[in-house]
Amino acid sequence: MEMMKLNYFVKASSTILLSLTVFLLAIQNVYADKSLQVKAPVINAQAAVVVEESSGRVLYEKNANQKRSIASTTKIMTAIVALENADVDEEVIISKRAAGIGGSVIGLQSGQKFTLREMLYALLMASANDAAIAIAEHIGGTVEDFSKMMNIKAASLGMDRSNFVSPHGLDRDNQYSTAYDMALITIEALKNPLFAEIVSTKSSYIPGHNLYNTNELLGSCPGVDGVKTGYTGKAGRCLVTTVKRGDMRLISVVLGSPTNTARANASRDLIDYCYESFSMHKLLNAGDVYAEVPVYRGIEGCVSLKADENIVMPLSKAEVEILKMNRSVPELLNAPVYAGTDTGFIEYEVSGRVLAGSILKVSKDIRRKTMLDYLKDVLYSWGKVMREGMFSWV
Repeated sequence: MEMMKLNYFVKASSTILLSLTVFLLAIQNVYADKSLQVKAPVINAQAAVVVEESSGRVLYEKNANQKRSIASTTKIMTAIVALENADVDEEVIISKRAAGIGGSVIGLQSGQKFTLREMLYALLMASANDAAIAIAEHIGGTVEDFSKMMNIKAASLGMDRSNFVSPHGLDRDNQYSTAYDMALITIEALKNPLFAEIVSTKSSYIPGHNLYNTNELLGSCPGVDGVKTGYTGKAGRCLVTTVKRGDMRLISVVLGSPTNTARANASRDLIDYCYESFSMHKLLNAGDVYAEVPVYRGIEGCVSLKADENIVMPLSKAEVEILKMNRSVPELLNAPVYAGTDTGFIEYEVSGRVLAGSILKVSKDIRRKTMLDYLKDVLYSWGKVMREGMFSWV
């Protein structure tokens, strides 16, 4: 009886110890997961988004697809349409309409002449509405026709929640965009070297006017080199920011902040959060072999499948831990096969959500075997048997 009690006690103790161990491991995993995460900041803005430039991945969003007035951040679109449709050394003549516009202006006078380059500096640095009208009339003929060009460009970029009726962004009926759409146009605009140069410039000069950049984060936030501020009563305080730290460039868009200080703080907090939370990881190397597939009746027995592109993605520490690669390739290919043919794909997912993927392509041509090839194979095999047999006799 005492032995039975002892055995029962040992078993019960073991069960309790095992349960306690499992519980402690679970607690450890919970805290480990939390340690891999950085809490997103609470921002005082109506809408916001942070996008990594090269991949287009959204790292943070708050009402990112909500249609809103965007004030003078509109001028990012104005600038890229101008740069794509005219020579920057062309002469721009200031009209009465341009000289008479209100809001943020530099005081252009009717009949004055400037180069388009000078007007772009005034537009993007000083947020000059008079320069916006002058640019629109010079390129589109009228503000209305230039606005149509803006919408055509927006559609080409997939900005399907945006509509433009002016080049300056003053409150108008039916003029709106979203935080996400503004990130899209900013990524496109930064491809133009002159645009990137202007928005990173703190001060400049055009004839009769000293220009100072309205972007309060230039020079005050590490890595910031653009892009554009905005304000109207309807839109609130807006700020589109581009920042590069290390190998990662981010586009931050903050719309509808109550004050300039609030929009600057929100932008800083979002930028710092994303750099603390994410880092760039190379998932695929273009040209590297990711599969070998047998080739039926081919002159060679198998062919390599190579990645079609480089894939570099921002990932959080937690995502790196659970990143999964899926590959879909055929079990067999029939000869002939041809280099460059799409043959399968590879993709990466986190918790069932696909982050990125690439087509796999055949690496080289492999022709189908002919009767002569088969005859050569037979002769080679026969010769091999004969040689091995001769050596075995010796």
